[in-house]
Amino acid sequence: MAQAQGFGRRYLKAFFKGFFVAVPVTVTFLDRVACVARVEGASMQPSLNPGGRQASDVVLLNHWSIRNYDVQRGDIVSLVQDTAKEVVLT
Repeated sequence: MAQAQGFGRRYLKAFFKGFFVAVPVTVTFLDRVACVARVEGASMQPSLNPGGRQASDVVLLNHWSIRNYDVQRGDIVSLVQDTAKEVVLT
């Protein structure tokens, strides 16, 4: 019985140690380097969602190249509208 409690404590300790390392690393990666986004609708046709499919395309948004101003002609740029300021992006 004592071994089972020791195993359980070691398991929980290892789990929380891994959790507290993995979560900050993942959040930092998604915020600073890249993240995955879904593209739905007809706004990006024919480049994305060709043929009016119902399925959405998945794209990788590269935050790194935007921070280094490495945007070139032909690149697809994603913008996020801040709804609190009620700004219309055109």
